Amino acid sequence: MAAIRKGKKLVIVESPTKQKTISKILGSEFVVRSSFGHVRDLPQHDIGVDIENGFTPTYEPVDRAKKMLKELTALAKAAPEIYLATDPDREGEAIAWHLIELLKLPKDRYQRIFFHEITPAAIKDSFSHARKIDENLVNAQQARRVLDRIVGYKLSPLLWKKITRGLSAGRVQSVAVRLLAERAKEIANFKEQEYWTIGAQFEKPGISPAFWARVSKYQGKNVEQTKTYKLFAEDYKVKTTVFDTNEKLAPVSELLRKGPNTVAKVEKKEVKQHPKPPFITSTLQQDAYNKLGFSSQKTMQTAQHLYEGIDVEGQTVGLITYMRTDSFNVSKLLQDQTKEFIGKKYGSAYVPAKPNVFKSKVMGAQEAHEAIHPTDVRRTPQNMKPFLTSDQYKLYELIWLRFVASQMADAVFNTVSVDITSGKDKDCTLRATGRTVKFPGYLSVYKDPEEEKENEENGSALLPVLAEGDELKLLELKTKDHKTTPPPYYNEASLIKTLEKHGIGRPSTYAPTIKTIIDRKYVARPPKSNKLVATDLGITVTESLKDFFKEIMDLSYTAGVEEKLDKVAEGAQAWVKLLEEFYGSFSKELDQADKGMQRPAAQKTDEKCPICGKMMLKKRSRFGEYLVCSDSTCKGKINLSSTGEKVQPEATNEVCEKCGKPMVIRTGRRGKFLACSGYPACKNTYSIDADGNKVKATGPIVTDRLCEKCGKPFVLRSSKRGEFLGCSGYPKCKTIVTVTPEEIAQIKAAHMAKTAAKQ
Repeated sequence: MAAIRKGKKLVIVESPTKQKTISKILGSEFVVRSSFGHVRDLPQHDIGVDIENGFTPTYEPVDRAKKMLKELTALAKAAPEIYLATDPDREGEAIAWHLIELLKLPKDRYQRIFFHEITPAAIKDSFSHARKIDENLVNAQQARRVLDRIVGYKLSPLLWKKITRGLSAGRVQSVAVRLLAERAKEIANFKEQEYWTIGAQFEKPGISPAFWARVSKYQGKNVEQTKTYKLFAEDYKVKTTVFDTNEKLAPVSELLRKGPNTVAKVEKKEVKQHPKPPFITSTLQQDAYNKLGFSSQKTMQTAQHLYEGIDVEGQTVGLITYMRTDSFNVSKLLQDQTKEFIGKKYGSAYVPAKPNVFKSKVMGAQEAHEAIHPTDVRRTPQNMKPFLTSDQYKLYELIWLRFVASQMADAVFNTVSVDITSGKDKDCTLRATGRTVKFPGYLSVYKDPEEEKENEENGSALLPVLAEGDELKLLELKTKDHKTTPPPYYNEASLIKTLEKHGIGRPSTYAPTIKTIIDRKYVARPPKSNKLVATDLGITVTESLKDFFKEIMDLSYTAGVEEKLDKVAEGAQAWVKLLEEFYGSFSKELDQADKGMQRPAAQKTDEKCPICGKMMLKKRSRFGEYLVCSDSTCKGKINLSSTGEKVQPEATNEVCEKCGKPMVIRTGRRGKFLACSGYPACKNTYSIDADGNKVKATGPIVTDRLCEKCGKPFVLRSSKRGEFLGCSGYPKCKTIVTVTPEEIAQIKAAHMAKTAAKQ
């Protein structure tokens, strides 16, 4: 008989913030500890997968976990009960499994609990549903990790060999880049088409107001046409008219002027508009981007804080449910609470007769999860505002409003459409439409700009009372010239929407995928723009991969892999079998690519080398394009901007202390610096501040941003790959964060301001 252990029950979570919040909820009977995220992973500098022996992974404890594991082991030995409370998804299940393996916990020594919100009720209820590890979920996560590791470790060296060093490829990121690369070609190949529209302003004599109608039919044929372009990821529909020249409008204008213009049909209807469902990960990222200007990464970081807990009047409160989800589910308890709240605040008419239920349209949605919504609808954004940062408040308000609206009654509109015929033979038909709000319903809380724009385009004119047979007076005619526009560039929101539509990736992968392809310089954002544009490097990598790896670069295949991973999670597919099927074709494609993929040739240019005068060649690296002298013995080089323009050195008043020549400002991979114009004979350089002045060498800049894993401040560091934020707790904590040039400039400016203030 096993000895009865005395002591506190142990609960292990993966986040220090969750540790703090849950500790307060559970009280002195429990000790809550954080694993600080993953405790084991595949090795950093090796593939870590034995492909020949059943794709067996080799896991190693991550560096930051080694010290923490000693404490957890001691606590686990003394604890009478052990609960693993990692996140309620596959990744959380895998972290719990890794903890069991490292702590050597037998099945009778642990329980797995999970919750979708960090509230006292949800956490205490989770203990009544404790279970053992779901090995199917763990295997699904293992399969994804091993699959992505194989793709990354096999494709990246190929790209180094065939294109340039430092490149990477991935199962999801490569398809995302292809979407952007294909869109660039589709925009470049798009041919504009000119067309004309005609509208008429009428009045009913003695009745106001005057109103506009557009020509919809002429000589029995519809005027408006829709042309469909077959694009890589979707169909693109462009509206035009049969009038491709202004001259073709002349007989229509003459007919309208002669008249008579008669009301032929009046149709009145009552139309209901349903609210949108509460947020899931993808729609939250899209709305936060479109309405708040938040990147997907910023959205998820801010949502994480709202989920893990905010200090509200001395109590740590989780304000929203788990933010990585693809399910529209809402608990009955919260539905009932929200119904009561809506009735009191807005009136009983705003409460639907039956609770609104939304069926998921997301491929492979995990219906056991909950949508993203407030944990308590009575915590209104206005009440929570004093306890939140500006970004937290904006995101919480967005989530709260969307959720409350999703539980409200439909909006109701009165619509009227009027057909008007012109001419004795009625050769021309015009249409006017109107729309008025009969009952605002959910629109009292939440409006979607896209829906409002669509309604305006479909017509929302204020119309007079009209009846069939009414004669109308023509007041004015207007003709307008239009040109069809190419499909738009993707932005973060539309890219996430497309990835979700095709079942590529999962909620947890959207933000890191976008961050990766930007960091790798496969994608760029033009200045003062939200567009994501594939760079020449991204296009080159895409073209090279899609010629040899047709399956990996195919939308339907990538989505098919996700479906198979879902089947592994359901226990309907063996994870090793999945990997065997994938690797069989992948290894053949890899061999063919190694033999057939050609390194892109350097392009000849008309630019002369500034050092020797010979012609220069255009080449590319992972840092972008540049010009290099065609004479390999010459060191002449000119950097190019992301738009392909020469980055010219800027003249200064500084004189080189070594050779006496003027100093110039040049741009390198780490930003601007001061260099001698006598290069390469003189290689004297200095760092410069934002104003171009020389600065003394200093240690790393300490920032106000804290490491989410250990709580110490980040410092700005630099390496051969550029500047980045690294935890000041290094080497014990090796957390790093990549930052944009704009963020680096802000950090440096703030540091200079602090330094100046001290002086």
